[in-house]
Amino acid sequence: MLPKLFSKKFLGIDIGTFSLKLVELAEAGENFSLSNYGQYDIEPNQNLGMVDSERKIMASFSAQEIAEIIQAIMSEAKMKTRQCAFSIPDFSTFFTTFSLPAMTKKELSDAVIFEARQHIPLPIDSVTVDWQLIGGEFGKSDKMEIAMTAIPNEVIAKYRDIAAKAGLQLALIEAEAFGLAQALISKEELRPVCLIDIGIQSTVCSLMENQVLRYSHSFDRGADYLFKALIRQLPISREIIQSIEKSCGLQAFSFIEPDIKNNMRNIFRDSFLPILKEIEMALAEYRRSSGIEIAKIILSGGAAALPEVMDQFKNYFQKETEIADPFAKINYPKEMQEEIKKIGPAYAVAVGMARRGFNLMNKK
Repeated sequence: MLPKLFSKKFLGIDIGTFSLKLVELAEAGENFSLSNYGQYDIEPNQNLGMVDSERKIMASFSAQEIAEIIQAIMSEAKMKTRQCAFSIPDFSTFFTTFSLPAMTKKELSDAVIFEARQHIPLPIDSVTVDWQLIGGEFGKSDKMEIAMTAIPNEVIAKYRDIAAKAGLQLALIEAEAFGLAQALISKEELRPVCLIDIGIQSTVCSLMENQVLRYSHSFDRGADYLFKALIRQLPISREIIQSIEKSCGLQAFSFIEPDIKNNMRNIFRDSFLPILKEIEMALAEYRRSSGIEIAKIILSGGAAALPEVMDQFKNYFQKETEIADPFAKINYPKEMQEEIKKIGPAYAVAVGMARRGFNLMNKK
């Protein structure tokens, strides 16, 4: 357990597809310190009887079940903080950007709701819409550029119920992309950045400029797909494959000898290609609509820590590429450095949500 050096703390909670992660941060002045963290995982092979497109296991848990998991993690890690911020998975949110003609702030609010009906595949009264002006100025522009996020009311109600049942004070519910941006992009970074979060089941590509989300694209290929694509090309029995998947997953490829791995270069390239091409199409669409070329790629999610993943992205896109390090500007004991480096990419959303919770609290 980490030392309790500060009293002002906040919880960031990331409820993903097959895992739930908590990060407890403490604030001291303008800095943060890691108080504690914890995680609960569901093994993908426990998801019997469901097709791939329905493998959102954690989302199928009841509010009471998720609350009990949160309480168990907090008890094990001895977390006492009650203030929390939840991230909403990409598959439970709708995000889009669009332009409107110049108008007053009051007119714009009404116009956004009207426009939202054209973009959201649900009745407008069944979602909560949040938006911000990301381009143009009132009274000074011919065009107003809007970024809009919509979350189904039933999802918000469930998260509020989870917090209540877990005995937490819910301060913020937000799409996970905003947590990633908070954790990984500094205020000094003015270049367009692509955040790529590789989950077990899916990958989310978020394009940020000046810390503002401009474009988001997700697709159903993630670490589980990569593992199966790689393992299919190796002469290994089904029983061994299942054992490797259960104990190591994609991490198993980190243990392969360099000489053998070098001979697998084409296998790695071919297995990664569908994911890389999907992201390339997303970047091309953003470039066509905005005229902006991204300058940097940041990889997050559990699979991002693998050198092979980093190499594939770097070689394919020929862009500055780095692995997510959400703890880069957070204090923690030096003896934890290796562990923090290992878990960092997977904890980026939870870290970002804790920081966004602090931001909200400090504005009050």
